[in-house]
Amino acid sequence: MRLLLTLSLISGLWSPTSAANSHPNIIVILVDDMGYSDLGCYGSEIHTPHLDTLAKNGLRFSQFYNTGRCCPTRAALLTGLYSHQGGVGHMNEDWHKPGYRGTLNKDTPTIAEALKPAGYFTIMTGKWHVGAADGQRPAQRGFDRSFAVPEGGGFYFKLNEGRTIRRNDELVYSVDKQTPDDWYSTHAWTEEGLAFVDEALAAEKPFFWYLAHNAPHFPLQAPQETIDRYRGKYAMGHAELRKQRHERQLASGLFAKPWPLSPRDASVPRWKSLDDATRKEQDELMAIYAACVEEMDKSIGTVVAALEKRGILDNTLILFMSDNGGCAEGGNLGKHNGKPPGSADSNVFCGKGWANAQDTPFRLYKHWVHEGGISTPLIAHWPAGLKEPGRTTRSPGHVIDIMATCLDAAGASLPKDALPPEGQSLLPLLATTTAPRTLFWEHEGNRAIRNGDWKLVALHGKPWELYNLAEDRCELTNLAAQHPDRVTALTDQYDTWATRAHVLPWKPNK
Repeated sequence: MRLLLTLSLISGLWSPTSAANSHPNIIVILVDDMGYSDLGCYGSEIHTPHLDTLAKNGLRFSQFYNTGRCCPTRAALLTGLYSHQGGVGHMNEDWHKPGYRGTLNKDTPTIAEALKPAGYFTIMTGKWHVGAADGQRPAQRGFDRSFAVPEGGGFYFKLNEGRTIRRNDELVYSVDKQTPDDWYSTHAWTEEGLAFVDEALAAEKPFFWYLAHNAPHFPLQAPQETIDRYRGKYAMGHAELRKQRHERQLASGLFAKPWPLSPRDASVPRWKSLDDATRKEQDELMAIYAACVEEMDKSIGTVVAALEKRGILDNTLILFMSDNGGCAEGGNLGKHNGKPPGSADSNVFCGKGWANAQDTPFRLYKHWVHEGGISTPLIAHWPAGLKEPGRTTRSPGHVIDIMATCLDAAGASLPKDALPPEGQSLLPLLATTTAPRTLFWEHEGNRAIRNGDWKLVALHGKPWELYNLAEDRCELTNLAAQHPDRVTALTDQYDTWATRAHVLPWKPNK
């Protein structure tokens, strides 16, 4: 840990003021099913002024990664290990294999459990989704205060069957005891979390807050007045939206090189082939999705304003990211069920056409480990701890890095008998270009390894593909045939990792 702190100081990341204050507050914000290009600062037309301001006054990552799915990303984020090592190689099912227990391993500390001995007040609000039974919930995994859905998301206004909300492990809402009429999950997670922040301040402790939004996960629901502001804005269609977002990405300097836009997903009907009624319905689907993203941005604005009011924004490290790429579930053209669409009584999915736009400029989606499934925005904001704000860093990072980053910032360490984090602190990365690193992925048989700029990736049951991401981040030119020796070497590395990390051939429960 001392080495990590020394690297941070050498890199010029910390100012003299922040070096003297060794216990910053830390807020890790994870959103659900948001694509790479869905924020204004990543090319979107969606109104996200609060996150755009954090990026302008902080640091924007162009090559940050998740695991491609909600439960595995949460496990990797909370433990600093690859998801299979944390016990959640797939989702919540217990397949009685070490990498597939469906909940966090009891002998693997969470960030909260690691920060408590360093004097931190630990908070969790929102979607938990890494264990719902007794002993598995936030209150038993190191969080002093929590207001959470242990079973996952899937709602905004009213709870669905199989979902509960617990405050400090006490049942608050359920299907039989519904939320108030004016309740909206995106804002409730923030409001409850800020009340816990005030407890931390009263106790004169630094705090760690894991804010896990269920937005913008399906079924998409948002206030009708917000939806109305986006109606008609998506009448240009899926392909044109991708083109416009890509142009804004290039203009903003997000990428190291002007990579060409990947081809549209040919399985989605062309916009011109749709009749007027279907186009209007498609416009409304994306309007509802955009409204969910805007409401999420508003909630983050509430967090920032509250930190400013309390005089603690400068020494609060905020890290914002998504758990996977855009979601293509719901079919090519999504689902448009219930009246009015976007209300508590509706069931709305964007579908593959809009997910293709959400993941601009990449291809494929949530579940897959091509760039469209695993690439996420990362915004880091810390006025007292970051120099030269407003930059874009192009060094690769991964959600396994969040644990090490929090420990580094807090000056904390893991118990001696804990597995060391697989990730590395992002603090040096934020200020300098770092040495090449090796990262791994596996989900539902989709698998990948990135070593430096080379990425070996495969769909389940399909042969390996090889890409040079420095030249071809959109994975358009497969170089496997030209570099068989590199494919062999990377395959060997992947197989060694898979054995060490408890990865089994899909489907391991069969």
